Order: sequence, then C-alpha cells, then structure tokens
Amino acid sequence: VQLQASGGGLVQAGGSLRLSCTGSRRSFSSYAMGWFRQAPGKEREFAAAISWSGGRTDYADSVKGRFTVSRDNAENTVYLQMNSLKPEDTAIYYCAADSKLDVLVRGASAYWGQGTLVTVSS
Repeated sequence: VQLQASGGGLVQAGGSLRLSCTGSRRSFSSYAMGWFRQAPGKEREFAAAISWSGGRTDYADSVKGRFTVSRDNAENTVYLQMNSLKPEDTAIYYCAADSKLDVLVRGASAYWGQGTLVTVSS
C-alpha cells in the first residue's frame, strides 16, 4: 500500500487543520489506519488510529478530545481533524497502515506515508 499524506501547514494556536492520507490499493478498506507524529528532536509517537471498519478508534492522551480520526473507504482516505491546536502539536505527521490495529498502534506498521509538516505558532 502506498500512502500519500497531505493537509499540513502553518496555523495559529487554537486553530484547526485537517490532514488526509490516501491509499493506493483497492484493499485499503481492509487495513487499520493511523497517524503518528515526530516533533523536532523527539522520537516518533502515536497520535490516533482507526480500525478497518471505522468502528474502533484509539487516541494518545495528548490529543484526546482535540483530534478526531475518521475514514472514507470509498475514497481510500483517512482523515485527522485537529482542533484546538497547540504549539506542542508541531511535528511531521505520518500516516500508517497495517492489517492489525494493535500492531499499528505499537508503531510496527507495515506501511508508512511520507509525512506532512504541521506548524503551530504561539
């Protein structure tokens, strides 16, 4: 699965952005999808994930209540709606895919996108 992330940019604190990640395969709908992020000088960390059906979602505590992950399997796309953004949300955001949600959440996904930069100014 090839993944293409987009939607990053510069936003002021308190603002919103929506990231998109489009997958190349027809079997996209059979994969769990997720978002990770890597801030400057820090390790990559889990942000959010969604099961293949959309029936289950998982969030890091740092984004819970502010970020929402969703998917449109007809469009082979997963979204990350980010609200109430904070300067500490500044990072490169990567989308990931795996056949198993628990593997994805652990950061061991089989497939990764190229990343999109989100910068939140104070």
